[in-house]
Amino acid sequence: MKQFGIGDIGMGALYLSSKLEECAVRMRDLINVFDVLFQRAAHAVAAAASPHPLPDFKYAPMSYFGNTFYDLKEALVVSEMQLLKRLGFNVTVVLPYGTLVNYMRLLGLTSRADAVSRAWGYLNDALQTPVYAVYAVPTIISAAILLTTRDLGLALPADWWALFDAEWDDMWAVCGHVMRLYRPRSLEEQVRVAGLIAKKDVRRWLEDAEKRAA
Repeated sequence: MKQFGIGDIGMGALYLSSKLEECAVRMRDLINVFDVLFQRAAHAVAAAASPHPLPDFKYAPMSYFGNTFYDLKEALVVSEMQLLKRLGFNVTVVLPYGTLVNYMRLLGLTSRADAVSRAWGYLNDALQTPVYAVYAVPTIISAAILLTTRDLGLALPADWWALFDAEWDDMWAVCGHVMRLYRPRSLEEQVRVAGLIAKKDVRRWLEDAEKRAA
C-alpha cells in the first residue's frame, strides 16, 4: 500500500477474484464503476475543503480515447500482476462459509435463518480487516458465531468454542476487529480516507507522516 494506491489495488483485486471464481467481468465495465467511485471521492474531498457549499455530485463520463481510461487500464493490469506476484501465484483459497454452516448445525443454530445470515454477514465484514491473514479460519468462524449469539440473545453451552479448537483470547480479538468497523466515523476521518485512493495521495500522506515524526 506504500507503492500503490488503494483504488488501484481494489481494481486489481476485484478483477483477479472475478477470474478465479469464473465470474467474468469486462475490464471496461470495471473501470467505469471505479471511475464513478473515484470522482465521487474527489468530490467529497473538495466539498470538505471548500468554504462554500458545492453542487451535488454529478458523474462526468470519461472519454474512451482520453488518458483517463488508459491510465486506469494500466493501473488495473499492474495491480493485478503485483497481487499475483506477492501471492506467489498461489490463489487457492479455503472459503469459511461451508464450515460456518457445519459449525452452526452442530450447535443447533441452523433453524434460525436470522442467525445464519447474520453470522454469514460477519464473515463478509471481517474481509475488511486483517484477521484472515492473522487467525485460523475456525477462530474467525467462532468469533462470527459469538457476535451473532450475543446480538440475538441465543444461549450456547459453556466453552463451546473449544469444540472447534478456538482460543477465547484470539476469538475475542477477532470480534474487536470486526466491531471496530461499525464505530461512527467523523467527517474528517471520512475525508482523510477518501483522499488516500490514488497512489500520489498515499505517497503525499506518507511524506507528511515522516515529516511529523521527525
